[in-house]
Amino acid sequence: MDFDKLLKKKSVLSPWLFRINAGSCNGCDVELATTALIPRYDVERLGCHYTGSPRQADVVLITGPLTRRIRDKVLRVWEEIPQPKITVAVGLCPISGGVFREGYAIDGPLDKYIPVDVNVPGCPPRPQAIMEAVVLARQLWLKKLGVEE
Repeated sequence: MDFDKLLKKKSVLSPWLFRINAGSCNGCDVELATTALIPRYDVERLGCHYTGSPRQADVVLITGPLTRRIRDKVLRVWEEIPQPKITVAVGLCPISGGVFREGYAIDGPLDKYIPVDVNVPGCPPRPQAIMEAVVLARQLWLKKLGVEE
């Protein structure tokens, strides 16, 4: 087996997650923290790990309604994530703007600028819903890689 095939086979065991706050109230970010810190909802049980660099990410979790002030920065960071990548919109804000949708500073929804693969509704969404979304994102990522579990 050549090195590329071996790397592809082993890397599917550990997709890396990266979080982007696109102007959220931090409610969803607190719930995302529970998926990293509390053993009951630990994403590492699924083989996922959080990373601090978009260049190492496979799955990006985006919170917030996408404000005008942060839009260009979010798009630039999203572009740094290598292909294949899966985008997960966490909470109502990236999906529809949530309670902020009519605000003068809102430029969302997110899918106006970025293709969204998985939506996690809720304000904020429950940790169980976030975990289900991560499982689905991992499956979609594997499919894009052309790897079967």
